[in-house]
Amino acid sequence: MISKTQISKRVKRKTNPELVGTIELARKNNLLELGKRLSGPKRFYKKVNLGDLDKLKEEKILVVGKVLGDGEIKKKIKIAALGFSDSAKEKLKKADCKILTIKQAIEKNPKLEGVKII
Repeated sequence: MISKTQISKRVKRKTNPELVGTIELARKNNLLELGKRLSGPKRFYKKVNLGDLDKLKEEKILVVGKVLGDGEIKKKIKIAALGFSDSAKEKLKKADCKILTIKQAIEKNPKLEGVKII
């Protein structure tokens, strides 16, 4: 487990103001595991294809990383991620999915109840 203090120390190395704000919001809401993953090295962020997301049972998904457009999405989901490829955005909009940033997802659901974190 990581402490709020350790997350604060890691944030000092980040230069993206939006990412820093997201990490701080996660820390304030006691989402320490999410804060740890976001404040860690970028090479540990996930890259997830739409085909993989379509196989999941959950309808609310948070990706610590980027969503890529390989594969098809056949169900309506709410998805939050650090980034989306252009093709992934296009396919998600066609499937009538709700696209959010991680910060927006935390603001709407502070405890991230019912959300699958990848």
